[in-house]
Amino acid sequence: MNLSIYKRGQGKYTRMISAGTGAGLVAIGNLQFSRMLDAADVSLWISTMVPVGLFIALSILIMWLMNKPTIADFMIAAEGEMKKVNWYRKQVIAVSTFIVISVVLILAAILGIADYILQIAVFWILL
Repeated sequence: MNLSIYKRGQGKYTRMISAGTGAGLVAIGNLQFSRMLDAADVSLWISTMVPVGLFIALSILIMWLMNKPTIADFMIAAEGEMKKVNWYRKQVIAVSTFIVISVVLILAAILGIADYILQIAVFWILL
């Protein structure tokens, strides 16, 4: 197994965030696994060291995957594309969000009223 970092410095943030997220998910899973082992009344040594060993093994797997050429090239390309994105100012995003929420609430009210009217109409037709 090659332990050198593939294309060091390229896609750094994307790889760090992906590896950190993967390690976080592994940690949460191992915490739950440790709690299951505690509930199963196994020894403290087993309920502690098995999840720690599993965490280390899965962390090594994540680091190996992050340095695999196909995955690393994808993450490098993804970070490059994110740098090309034209990000809007906070004010534009706030106004757009307000408009979207307003339109959704108005449409929900219209559909609710229409549903209520149709419910009454169907009730009168069937009665």
